[in-house]
Amino acid sequence: MLKQTINSSTVLKASVGAIAALILFVSAASAFADKAPRKTANKPAPQRIRASVNRDLLVWPNPPAVARIRWLDQLTGEPFDPDALNPAKNKKKQSWMDRLAGAQPDEAANIKIPYQLIRPYGVAVDSKGTIYTADEGVDAIFIFNPDTKAVQLIRNDHEARFGLINGLALDDNDRLFVSDGRLRQILVFNSRHEQESSFGADVLARPGGIALDRENRFLYVVDTENDQVVVFDADSFKLLRRIGVSGKKHTLTAPGTFSLPTNVAVDREGNVFVTDTLNNRVEIFDADGNFISMFGKHGDGPGYFARPKGIAVDCDGHIWVVDTYQDRVQVFDREGRLLIYLGGHGGYPGQFADAYGIAIDKDNRVIVSEQYPGRLQLFRYVTDAEAEEARKKQVNAPAAPSQKQVPPASPKGDSTTARTKELGE
Repeated sequence: MLKQTINSSTVLKASVGAIAALILFVSAASAFADKAPRKTANKPAPQRIRASVNRDLLVWPNPPAVARIRWLDQLTGEPFDPDALNPAKNKKKQSWMDRLAGAQPDEAANIKIPYQLIRPYGVAVDSKGTIYTADEGVDAIFIFNPDTKAVQLIRNDHEARFGLINGLALDDNDRLFVSDGRLRQILVFNSRHEQESSFGADVLARPGGIALDRENRFLYVVDTENDQVVVFDADSFKLLRRIGVSGKKHTLTAPGTFSLPTNVAVDREGNVFVTDTLNNRVEIFDADGNFISMFGKHGDGPGYFARPKGIAVDCDGHIWVVDTYQDRVQVFDREGRLLIYLGGHGGYPGQFADAYGIAIDKDNRVIVSEQYPGRLQLFRYVTDAEAEEARKKQVNAPAAPSQKQVPPASPKGDSTTARTKELGE
């Protein structure tokens, strides 16, 4: 008992001494701090540096040639502030009871992550210029207003029920058709994005790309598994006919047959263009389904195909084809002659990483979807008439004295262009 008392007294004296020394040290440090100048009081906060893109330089072909394709923008998902994702800046003040209990705040639970594109496939544009894309990674259809940057979504298990969405098409009334490869059907939404109907489950095996002939009211659906293009009435949803031969396990190569086709497009005359992906070619049919012609062969250079997928036709009748393996968008005439191309592997504007879908709207905007990273890139197609007017102005423009126009050097790779034949010639 006596031993415990002596030890306690010794400990108490040592503790009092340590506390006194700590008080003296803190007092001295405070006095020194009051006298020392506050060098960091007016230090400016670090500024976030954001990269910008000079759109005037992103054109194909390179100056001084007349530009035929211009880069406009890219879309990646719902807009967000990077600072909003910083837990330190969103940390909420704890109550005294939480602090007393030792509870740790869950900053992550208070952060709402905006929806971002992960794996977009089909692309379409409505009458107002609003851009739609089907994202298999998010299980949602993203609806972009490219002017305001506002984003709406049609989500699985919320506004609709999806299995594996892929192709998109819109009619003049902004009615939306969506192909679902897992549910083996076409979903139909009205202009308010409410589902109205579905059809094709008794006909389709694995629907992919779709296209709408608004004049003849034909809906073309690529049935990849069956190696066919199935044609429906766009209003009654009645099966009209099939193009191609099924049941041959993707082995057919004859004209008018397919091997794993993926996408389809329609021009102003009602002609139908199909990417015959495994055969590395494009096949062309008339509005009655009769074979007209085809072009393309396997290869890894410009003008060749290595798994073509997305396809679209511009207002001048040029055929735009997305080559996924080469990450190129190539433009051809009806005879299959290469006019221009852009792309190459990469993540910079004008480059692609697993490009897939493509659409061209009435304002000559070209929208290309790509998988890694999930994004849409927007380009502007300069029409034949616009290019001819630009050439005339270029010829008639007075030359500046003592100035020589030297075109900038092209970077290595495919990210600019290789022009084998000028568009419109």
